[in-house]
Amino acid sequence: MPEKQRTEEQAQAPRNAGAPQTAAPAVSTGPTEEKPRRRQARGERRIAQLLEAAASVFCRSGYTAASTNAIAREAGVSPGTLYQFFPNKEAIAVGLSDQLLHDWRATHGQALAPENIGLPLDAMLDAVLDPMIAFNVENPAFAVLMHGTDTPGRIAEDISSLHDTVFTRVEEIVAGYLPDAPADELSRMANMVLALFKAGLTLILSHEGAERDAYIAELKRVMYRYLKPFVEDDCPPAR
Repeated sequence: MPEKQRTEEQAQAPRNAGAPQTAAPAVSTGPTEEKPRRRQARGERRIAQLLEAAASVFCRSGYTAASTNAIAREAGVSPGTLYQFFPNKEAIAVGLSDQLLHDWRATHGQALAPENIGLPLDAMLDAVLDPMIAFNVENPAFAVLMHGTDTPGRIAEDISSLHDTVFTRVEEIVAGYLPDAPADELSRMANMVLALFKAGLTLILSHEGAERDAYIAELKRVMYRYLKPFVEDDCPPAR
């Protein structure tokens, strides 16, 4: 960030700002309890508004080139309002990544559920890939933050943990179809599947409409042809 811009942002940010911040509800009884509740609800809506704006700015400019001023403009608020909830750009990115990771874990649980191991190979690929692709299409900021080289260290740690979890689940799915495969072969296959998915996802996200659908079908075809020689589709996979 240019020195002038960083200085302006630091000058506007409250010294004791946290990330994110909402006013603590006052302890009261009777009808007056509604006021702190309304303030808290407004604060939550403002945080959601700022995170949505940050997602747009990060997708458009990338993390490094983005600024809190640009995020405030995108949200239609003043920089001072932004600093009431987030002290800096990194705090906004962490807040956004926390939200995206929470949603991703729900998608990951659906896509990589153990019951998918019992499906024929083509149906399994549909069950696994469709929700994972849909999540990335609906949340393009996920790829910016999760796969960028310039995101904060806290996010990089979360990415590493997420990758380890997904890798383990992919290994388990492959092992369900190939129960006698040695561990090193399962590891290589899981790495190859994830590499194919990442490469295919890049193409999918760079296209829209019918062309995007065509690339989704192509990714499934590649995955199927890679895995098919190892899997007997006519027999139920071993558990």
